[in-house]
Amino acid sequence: MKDRVYVCHTFYHVYIAALKELGLQKSEGPESSKADLVLSSMSNNFGDLQKRAAESGLFADVFRMDEKDWTFFPELRPLKENTGSLFRNMKNRVRFCRLLGDLEEPYMPVDFRQYKDIYVFCDSDPIGYYLASRHIRYHAVEDGLDCLRYRDTAREDNAGHFGLKAWLGGMGVIFIQNGYSRYCIDMEVNDLSVLDHPIAKMKEVPRQALVDALTPEDKKVLTRMFIANEAELKDTLGRAKETGKPLVLILTEPLCKDLKVRAKLFADMIGEYGNVNGVPGEVVIKPHPRDVLDYRKEFPGRLVLDAHFPMEILNFTGAVFDRVVTVYTVPSSIKCAREKIYLGSAFMDRYEDKSAHAHVTHAEAKTTHQE
Repeated sequence: MKDRVYVCHTFYHVYIAALKELGLQKSEGPESSKADLVLSSMSNNFGDLQKRAAESGLFADVFRMDEKDWTFFPELRPLKENTGSLFRNMKNRVRFCRLLGDLEEPYMPVDFRQYKDIYVFCDSDPIGYYLASRHIRYHAVEDGLDCLRYRDTAREDNAGHFGLKAWLGGMGVIFIQNGYSRYCIDMEVNDLSVLDHPIAKMKEVPRQALVDALTPEDKKVLTRMFIANEAELKDTLGRAKETGKPLVLILTEPLCKDLKVRAKLFADMIGEYGNVNGVPGEVVIKPHPRDVLDYRKEFPGRLVLDAHFPMEILNFTGAVFDRVVTVYTVPSSIKCAREKIYLGSAFMDRYEDKSAHAHVTHAEAKTTHQE
Protein backbone atom coordinates (compact mmCIF):
# COMPACT_ATOMS: atom_id res chain seq x y z
CA MET A 1 0.00 0.00 0.00
CA LYS A 2 1.23 3.51 -0.86
CA ASP A 3 1.23 6.38 1.63
CA ARG A 4 -0.57 9.27 -0.12
CA VAL A 5 -1.80 10.83 -3.34
CA TYR A 6 -2.97 14.33 -4.28
CA VAL A 7 -5.79 14.82 -6.81
CA CYS A 8 -5.50 18.26 -8.44
CA HIS A 9 -7.68 20.15 -10.91
CA THR A 10 -5.72 23.42 -11.28
CA PHE A 11 -2.14 24.71 -11.18
CA TYR A 12 -2.93 26.32 -7.83
CA HIS A 13 -3.92 22.91 -6.46
CA VAL A 14 -0.57 21.51 -7.56
CA TYR A 15 1.17 24.45 -5.87
CA ILE A 16 -0.55 23.70 -2.55
CA ALA A 17 0.12 19.97 -2.96
CA ALA A 18 3.81 20.76 -3.50
CA LEU A 19 3.88 22.98 -0.39
CA LYS A 20 2.26 20.22 1.67
CA GLU A 21 4.63 17.60 0.31
CA LEU A 22 7.72 19.71 0.98
CA GLY A 23 6.55 20.19 4.56
CA LEU A 24 5.85 16.49 5.07
CA GLN A 25 9.18 15.41 3.64
CA LYS A 26 11.00 17.82 5.96
CA SER A 27 9.06 16.76 9.05
CA GLU A 28 9.48 13.04 8.37
CA GLY A 29 13.12 13.27 7.32
CA PRO A 30 15.09 11.54 4.55
CA GLU A 31 13.24 8.26 5.07
CA SER A 32 9.94 9.85 4.08
CA SER A 33 8.16 8.21 1.17
CA LYS A 34 7.05 10.38 -1.72
CA ALA A 35 3.45 10.94 -2.72
CA ASP A 36 1.85 10.38 -6.10
CA LEU A 37 0.22 13.24 -7.98
CA VAL A 38 -2.91 12.95 -10.14
CA LEU A 39 -3.73 15.79 -12.60
CA SER A 40 -7.33 15.93 -13.78
CA SER A 41 -7.69 17.13 -17.36
CA MET A 42 -11.46 17.67 -17.09
CA SER A 43 -11.35 21.45 -16.79
CA ASN A 44 -7.70 22.38 -17.22
CA ASN A 45 -4.85 21.93 -19.68
CA PHE A 46 -1.71 21.27 -17.65
CA GLY A 47 0.56 21.41 -20.70
CA ASP A 48 3.93 19.89 -19.84
CA LEU A 49 3.51 20.34 -16.08
CA GLN A 50 3.15 16.56 -15.75
CA LYS A 51 6.69 16.14 -17.11
CA ARG A 52 8.18 18.92 -14.98
CA ALA A 53 6.42 17.68 -11.84
CA ALA A 54 7.77 14.19 -12.47
CA GLU A 55 11.29 15.62 -12.87
CA SER A 56 11.03 17.81 -9.76
CA GLY A 57 11.91 15.00 -7.36
CA LEU A 58 8.90 15.87 -5.20
CA PHE A 59 6.60 13.07 -6.33
CA ALA A 60 7.01 9.35 -6.87
CA ASP A 61 4.68 9.18 -9.90
CA VAL A 62 2.57 11.72 -11.74
CA PHE A 63 -0.58 10.57 -13.51
CA ARG A 64 -3.09 12.22 -15.81
CA MET A 65 -6.76 11.55 -15.05
CA ASP A 66 -9.28 11.85 -17.89
CA GLU A 67 -12.14 12.58 -15.48
CA LYS A 68 -15.51 13.23 -17.18
CA ASP A 69 -18.09 15.85 -16.30
CA TRP A 70 -21.53 14.34 -15.69
CA THR A 71 -22.84 15.92 -18.93
CA PHE A 72 -20.55 13.53 -20.85
CA PHE A 73 -22.92 10.66 -19.99
CA PRO A 74 -26.38 10.94 -21.65
CA GLU A 75 -27.86 8.34 -19.28
CA LEU A 76 -27.46 10.79 -16.39
CA ARG A 77 -29.53 13.59 -17.92
CA PRO A 78 -32.98 12.21 -16.98
CA LEU A 79 -31.83 11.95 -13.36
CA LYS A 80 -31.19 15.70 -13.27
CA GLU A 81 -34.71 16.65 -14.33
CA ASN A 82 -37.05 18.20 -11.76
CA THR A 83 -39.95 15.79 -11.24
CA GLY A 84 -41.90 18.23 -9.08
CA SER A 85 -41.71 15.84 -6.14
CA LEU A 86 -39.11 16.02 -3.35
CA PHE A 87 -39.29 12.24 -2.87
CA ARG A 88 -38.80 11.44 -6.57
CA ASN A 89 -36.08 14.06 -6.91
CA MET A 90 -34.18 12.54 -3.98
CA LYS A 91 -34.64 9.05 -5.40
CA ASN A 92 -33.12 10.24 -8.69
CA ARG A 93 -30.33 11.98 -6.74
CA VAL A 94 -29.38 8.70 -5.07
CA ARG A 95 -29.32 6.93 -8.44
CA PHE A 96 -27.32 9.80 -10.00
CA CYS A 97 -24.60 9.68 -7.32
CA ARG A 98 -24.15 5.91 -7.62
CA LEU A 99 -24.31 5.80 -11.42
CA LEU A 100 -21.85 8.67 -11.90
CA GLY A 101 -19.39 6.81 -9.68
CA ASP A 102 -19.81 3.66 -11.79
CA LEU A 103 -19.37 5.56 -15.05
CA GLU A 104 -16.15 7.24 -13.88
CA GLU A 105 -14.46 3.92 -13.07
CA PRO A 106 -12.80 3.42 -16.52
CA TYR A 107 -11.23 6.88 -16.32
CA MET A 108 -9.42 6.40 -13.02
CA PRO A 109 -5.64 6.14 -13.63
CA VAL A 110 -4.82 4.55 -10.27
CA ASP A 111 -6.43 2.23 -7.76
CA PHE A 112 -7.28 4.69 -4.99
CA ARG A 113 -7.84 1.79 -2.58
CA GLN A 114 -4.08 1.34 -2.53
CA TYR A 115 -3.40 4.65 -0.72
CA LYS A 116 -3.46 5.30 3.01
CA ASP A 117 -4.25 9.00 2.50
CA ILE A 118 -5.99 10.65 -0.46
CA TYR A 119 -6.05 14.46 -0.67
CA VAL A 120 -8.69 15.81 -3.06
CA PHE A 121 -8.94 19.44 -4.14
CA CYS A 122 -12.44 20.37 -5.32
CA ASP A 123 -14.22 17.14 -4.39
CA SER A 124 -17.39 18.56 -6.00
CA ASP A 125 -15.91 17.26 -9.26
CA PRO A 126 -16.65 13.65 -10.27
CA ILE A 127 -13.72 12.27 -8.27
CA GLY A 128 -15.71 13.03 -5.10
CA TYR A 129 -18.70 11.06 -6.39
CA TYR A 130 -16.41 8.22 -7.45
CA LEU A 131 -14.69 7.89 -4.08
CA ALA A 132 -18.02 8.05 -2.23
CA SER A 133 -19.60 5.44 -4.51
CA ARG A 134 -16.69 3.11 -3.75
CA HIS A 135 -16.74 3.88 -0.02
CA ILE A 136 -13.14 5.15 -0.21
CA ARG A 137 -12.25 7.63 2.54
CA TYR A 138 -10.34 10.79 1.66
CA HIS A 139 -9.27 14.24 2.88
CA ALA A 140 -10.85 17.25 1.13
CA VAL A 141 -8.70 20.36 0.61
CA GLU A 142 -10.03 23.89 0.10
CA ASP A 143 -10.17 24.72 -3.62
CA GLY A 144 -8.77 28.26 -3.38
CA LEU A 145 -7.51 30.56 -0.64
CA ASP A 146 -10.47 31.21 1.70
CA CYS A 147 -12.82 30.36 -1.19
CA LEU A 148 -15.60 29.14 1.11
CA ARG A 149 -15.71 32.62 2.60
CA TYR A 150 -17.07 33.91 -0.70
CA ARG A 151 -18.95 30.89 -2.06
CA ASP A 152 -20.28 28.08 0.09
CA THR A 153 -20.89 25.78 -2.86
CA ALA A 154 -22.20 22.88 -0.75
CA ARG A 155 -25.08 25.05 0.45
CA GLU A 156 -25.55 26.75 -2.93
CA ASP A 157 -25.75 23.46 -4.80
CA ASN A 158 -28.14 21.99 -2.25
CA ALA A 159 -30.42 24.93 -1.56
CA GLY A 160 -33.82 23.84 -0.29
CA HIS A 161 -34.07 21.26 2.51
CA PHE A 162 -30.32 21.60 3.07
CA GLY A 163 -30.50 20.04 6.53
CA LEU A 164 -32.10 16.89 5.13
CA LYS A 165 -29.61 16.68 2.28
CA ALA A 166 -26.65 17.22 4.61
CA TRP A 167 -27.90 14.40 6.84
CA LEU A 168 -28.29 12.09 3.83
CA GLY A 169 -24.77 13.04 2.73
CA GLY A 170 -23.42 12.20 6.17
CA MET A 171 -25.18 8.83 6.03
CA GLY A 172 -23.63 8.08 2.61
CA VAL A 173 -26.99 8.01 0.80
CA ILE A 174 -26.12 10.94 -1.49
CA PHE A 175 -22.91 12.87 -2.11
CA ILE A 176 -22.28 16.46 -0.98
CA GLN A 177 -18.87 18.14 -1.24
CA ASN A 178 -16.82 20.17 1.26
CA GLY A 179 -16.86 17.83 4.21
CA TYR A 180 -20.49 16.71 4.16
CA SER A 181 -19.83 13.27 2.65
CA ARG A 182 -19.70 10.27 4.95
CA TYR A 183 -16.46 9.26 3.26
CA CYS A 184 -14.72 12.62 3.72
CA ILE A 185 -12.44 12.26 6.76
CA ASP A 186 -11.84 16.00 7.12
CA MET A 187 -11.51 19.18 5.09
CA GLU A 188 -8.50 21.48 5.25
CA VAL A 189 -9.22 25.22 5.12
CA ASN A 190 -6.90 28.17 5.41
CA ASP A 191 -8.82 30.12 8.06
CA LEU A 192 -11.81 28.82 10.03
CA SER A 193 -12.59 32.24 11.49
CA VAL A 194 -13.74 33.72 8.16
CA LEU A 195 -16.31 30.98 7.44
CA ASP A 196 -20.02 31.58 8.00
CA HIS A 197 -20.81 27.88 8.33
CA PRO A 198 -17.80 25.91 9.61
CA ILE A 199 -18.50 22.26 10.37
CA ALA A 200 -16.79 19.80 12.69
CA LYS A 201 -14.87 18.08 9.88
CA MET A 202 -13.15 21.31 8.83
CA LYS A 203 -9.67 21.85 10.20
CA GLU A 204 -7.44 24.88 9.86
CA VAL A 205 -4.17 24.48 7.93
CA PRO A 206 -2.86 28.03 7.27
CA ARG A 207 -1.23 28.19 3.87
CA GLN A 208 1.12 31.02 4.79
CA ALA A 209 2.74 28.73 7.37
CA LEU A 210 3.55 26.30 4.54
CA VAL A 211 5.17 29.14 2.58
CA ASP A 212 7.12 30.43 5.58
CA ALA A 213 8.67 26.98 6.04
CA LEU A 214 10.21 26.92 2.55
CA THR A 215 13.98 26.82 2.25
CA PRO A 216 15.91 28.48 -0.62
CA GLU A 217 16.27 25.05 -2.23
CA ASP A 218 12.51 24.44 -1.90
CA LYS A 219 11.86 27.70 -3.74
CA LYS A 220 14.19 26.64 -6.56
CA VAL A 221 12.31 23.35 -6.89
CA LEU A 222 8.97 25.18 -7.15
CA THR A 223 10.30 27.71 -9.65
CA ARG A 224 11.72 25.00 -11.93
CA MET A 225 8.50 23.04 -11.74
CA PHE A 226 6.07 25.86 -12.52
CA ILE A 227 7.90 28.32 -14.79
CA ALA A 228 8.48 26.70 -18.16
CA ASN A 229 10.68 29.53 -19.51
CA GLU A 230 12.70 30.01 -16.34
CA ALA A 231 15.91 30.59 -18.33
CA GLU A 232 14.33 33.53 -20.17
CA LEU A 233 13.14 34.98 -16.87
CA LYS A 234 16.64 34.72 -15.41
CA ASP A 235 18.07 36.46 -18.51
CA THR A 236 15.57 39.31 -18.10
CA LEU A 237 16.31 39.66 -14.39
CA GLY A 238 20.05 39.66 -15.10
CA ARG A 239 19.70 42.23 -17.86
CA ALA A 240 17.67 44.55 -15.63
CA LYS A 241 20.27 44.28 -12.88
CA GLU A 242 23.17 44.84 -15.27
CA THR A 243 21.66 47.86 -17.03
CA GLY A 244 19.96 49.36 -14.01
CA LYS A 245 16.61 49.33 -15.80
CA PRO A 246 13.50 49.08 -13.64
CA LEU A 247 11.66 45.76 -13.71
CA VAL A 248 7.93 46.08 -14.48
CA LEU A 249 5.35 43.29 -14.24
CA ILE A 250 2.11 43.58 -16.22
CA LEU A 251 -0.75 41.30 -15.14
CA THR A 252 -3.24 40.80 -17.95
CA GLU A 253 -6.93 39.92 -17.71
CA PRO A 254 -9.59 38.80 -20.22
CA LEU A 255 -10.91 42.36 -20.47
CA CYS A 256 -12.82 43.66 -23.50
CA LYS A 257 -14.28 40.97 -25.77
CA ASP A 258 -12.75 42.57 -28.86
CA LEU A 259 -9.16 41.29 -28.87
CA LYS A 260 -7.93 44.30 -30.85
CA VAL A 261 -9.25 46.57 -28.11
CA ARG A 262 -7.67 44.34 -25.47
CA ALA A 263 -4.32 44.50 -27.26
CA LYS A 264 -4.53 48.32 -27.38
CA LEU A 265 -5.43 48.43 -23.68
CA PHE A 266 -2.32 46.53 -22.66
CA ALA A 267 -0.13 48.36 -25.20
CA ASP A 268 -1.27 51.62 -23.62
CA MET A 269 -0.66 50.22 -20.14
CA ILE A 270 2.91 49.29 -21.07
CA GLY A 271 3.44 52.65 -22.74
CA GLU A 272 2.18 54.61 -19.74
CA TYR A 273 3.45 52.49 -16.87
CA GLY A 274 6.41 50.61 -18.35
CA ASN A 275 8.63 53.58 -17.59
CA VAL A 276 9.62 54.28 -13.99
CA ASN A 277 10.81 57.79 -13.22
CA GLY A 278 11.34 58.33 -16.93
CA VAL A 279 13.49 55.23 -17.39
CA PRO A 280 12.13 52.56 -19.80
CA GLY A 281 11.75 49.29 -17.94
CA GLU A 282 12.29 45.63 -18.65
CA VAL A 283 8.65 44.59 -19.01
CA VAL A 284 7.49 41.11 -18.00
CA ILE A 285 3.94 40.06 -18.99
CA LYS A 286 2.03 37.46 -16.96
CA PRO A 287 -1.17 36.56 -18.87
CA HIS A 288 -4.32 35.60 -17.05
CA PRO A 289 -5.19 31.87 -17.45
CA ARG A 290 -8.42 32.75 -19.29
CA ASP A 291 -6.85 35.40 -21.50
CA VAL A 292 -6.66 34.11 -25.09
CA LEU A 293 -4.78 37.09 -26.58
CA ASP A 294 -1.40 36.02 -28.04
CA TYR A 295 0.91 38.34 -26.12
CA ARG A 296 4.07 36.92 -27.68
CA LYS A 297 2.76 37.94 -31.08
CA GLU A 298 1.43 41.30 -29.92
CA PHE A 299 4.54 42.26 -27.93
CA PRO A 300 7.63 40.74 -29.57
CA GLY A 301 10.75 41.37 -27.54
CA ARG A 302 8.87 41.34 -24.24
CA LEU A 303 9.14 38.41 -21.86
CA VAL A 304 5.77 36.62 -21.69
CA LEU A 305 5.45 34.10 -18.89
CA ASP A 306 3.21 31.05 -18.88
CA ALA A 307 -0.39 31.97 -18.17
CA HIS A 308 -1.25 29.18 -15.80
CA PHE A 309 1.22 29.01 -12.94
CA PRO A 310 0.12 30.65 -9.66
CA MET A 311 1.35 34.22 -9.18
CA GLU A 312 2.77 33.23 -5.79
CA ILE A 313 5.62 31.43 -7.59
CA LEU A 314 7.03 34.81 -8.64
CA ASN A 315 7.95 35.41 -4.99
CA PHE A 316 10.42 32.52 -5.20
CA THR A 317 12.29 33.57 -8.36
CA GLY A 318 14.56 36.15 -6.74
CA ALA A 319 12.90 38.91 -8.76
CA VAL A 320 12.18 42.29 -7.19
CA PHE A 321 9.76 44.19 -9.40
CA ASP A 322 9.95 47.95 -9.23
CA ARG A 323 6.33 48.08 -10.31
CA VAL A 324 3.38 45.73 -10.77
CA VAL A 325 0.46 47.02 -12.83
CA THR A 326 -3.03 45.54 -12.98
CA VAL A 327 -6.56 46.63 -13.88
CA TYR A 328 -8.79 44.51 -11.64
CA THR A 329 -6.58 41.64 -10.47
CA VAL A 330 -5.70 42.15 -6.80
CA PRO A 331 -1.90 41.62 -6.62
CA SER A 332 -1.81 40.96 -2.87
CA SER A 333 -0.17 37.54 -3.34
CA ILE A 334 2.87 39.16 -4.98
CA LYS A 335 5.26 40.11 -2.20
CA CYS A 336 8.28 40.92 -4.38
CA ALA A 337 7.21 44.37 -5.64
CA ARG A 338 8.19 47.86 -4.51
CA GLU A 339 5.10 49.46 -6.01
CA LYS A 340 1.69 48.07 -6.99
CA ILE A 341 -0.65 50.05 -9.23
CA TYR A 342 -4.31 49.02 -9.38
CA LEU A 343 -5.92 50.99 -12.23
CA GLY A 344 -9.56 50.03 -11.70
CA SER A 345 -12.59 51.31 -13.57
CA ALA A 346 -11.20 54.76 -14.36
CA PHE A 347 -8.75 53.07 -16.73
CA MET A 348 -11.39 50.70 -18.16
CA ASP A 349 -13.67 53.63 -19.00
CA ARG A 350 -11.29 54.46 -21.86
CA TYR A 351 -11.89 51.13 -23.63
CA GLU A 352 -15.52 50.19 -23.09
CA ASP A 353 -18.79 51.70 -21.96
CA LYS A 354 -18.99 52.19 -18.20
CA SER A 355 -22.05 49.94 -18.03
CA ALA A 356 -19.92 46.95 -19.09
CA HIS A 357 -17.99 47.02 -15.81
CA ALA A 358 -20.48 48.81 -13.56
CA HIS A 359 -20.87 45.62 -11.52
CA VAL A 360 -17.24 45.65 -10.37
CA THR A 361 -16.89 46.58 -6.71
CA HIS A 362 -13.86 48.17 -5.03
CA ALA A 363 -12.84 49.49 -8.44
CA GLU A 364 -11.17 52.75 -7.35
CA ALA A 365 -7.62 53.29 -8.63
CA LYS A 366 -4.93 52.98 -5.98
CA THR A 367 -1.19 52.67 -5.60
CA THR A 368 0.55 50.89 -2.75
CA HIS A 369 4.22 50.73 -1.83
CA GLN A 370 6.24 48.11 -0.05
CA GLU A 371 6.59 48.85 3.64
